[in-house]
Amino acid sequence: MDGVRQLQRQLHNLSLSRGQYISQSCRDIYTAPLYREGLLDDQFRQLQKLEDESNPEFVVEIVLLFFQVSEKLLNNLTSSLQEQIVDYKQVDAYVYQFKSSSSSIGAPRVKNMCVALGNYCDEKNLEGCVRCLQQLKHEYNLLKSKLEALLRLEQKILAAGGAIPIMVQVELV
Repeated sequence: MDGVRQLQRQLHNLSLSRGQYISQSCRDIYTAPLYREGLLDDQFRQLQKLEDESNPEFVVEIVLLFFQVSEKLLNNLTSSLQEQIVDYKQVDAYVYQFKSSSSSIGAPRVKNMCVALGNYCDEKNLEGCVRCLQQLKHEYNLLKSKLEALLRLEQKILAAGGAIPIMVQVELV
């Protein structure tokens, strides 16, 4: 059981800073910096609220599906922009799909990069599209790495027989 407590503390310590108030679950504590950095928005909280005893893996399933769809869309975008003659209508369709899925999961920085990429697509600006796609990949990979870290840590806690604890409000000094 000491291992579980250690993992729970690790999850807890991933994002705490001096003077921060704690009043949510450890998952919320870890995701707090993601909200502050603009990587996640309230839509992600809404997804978390849909998770309950009847569907405890809901958020994990949604996040993994988002990763799967995103990887496919990024590959399609990369391939489409490397064509001799770029089909901007097709590129825009991929961008629209990516924007919709990133908005649905609550990933505003990824969504905003999709909007910018769509604008370059409307202008048929290949150089702008390629540059923006690189930024989009960066934003997506950043979000993915942080969410994967959260999921791995939660899985370790659960595998060790623990639970993702609910925190009470305390002031850290």
